[in-house]
Amino acid sequence: MGSLQVKSALSQLGRDIQTARKRRRMSVADFCNRIGVSDKTLAKLERGDGGVRLETFAMALLALGLLDRLAEIADPSSDSTGIGLDREKLPERIRQRGPSASARTSKGTKATPANLKDTAKGPVAFDDDEGTAF
Repeated sequence: MGSLQVKSALSQLGRDIQTARKRRRMSVADFCNRIGVSDKTLAKLERGDGGVRLETFAMALLALGLLDRLAEIADPSSDSTGIGLDREKLPERIRQRGPSASARTSKGTKATPANLKDTAKGPVAFDDDEGTAF
């Protein structure tokens, strides 16, 4: 069972790991020793066998100095589909709740000179302790 796309991607990944190992002039025995597997497991990894543990794959990347790339695979900040779906959920319009929200302090009381503090830009309401303002 399994998708042809998944098999193809795993096969390419295995070839890429093998190429990286060879470029670094690491023998099969040395590489196996570094990642803690047998030569048979390494052969499976380099063939792209889907039964190889993810930890083995991660150890191979560590030995090759490429482990940081594993953390980037499903990085939410580069997930264009997820970002697009989030954008679709954004409201088209933000409405004020209740009477003139700008004339209230964070506690919901009416803004008066007594409960405002002065700054260089003019009076400003006290900080919001409940985390609802910026």
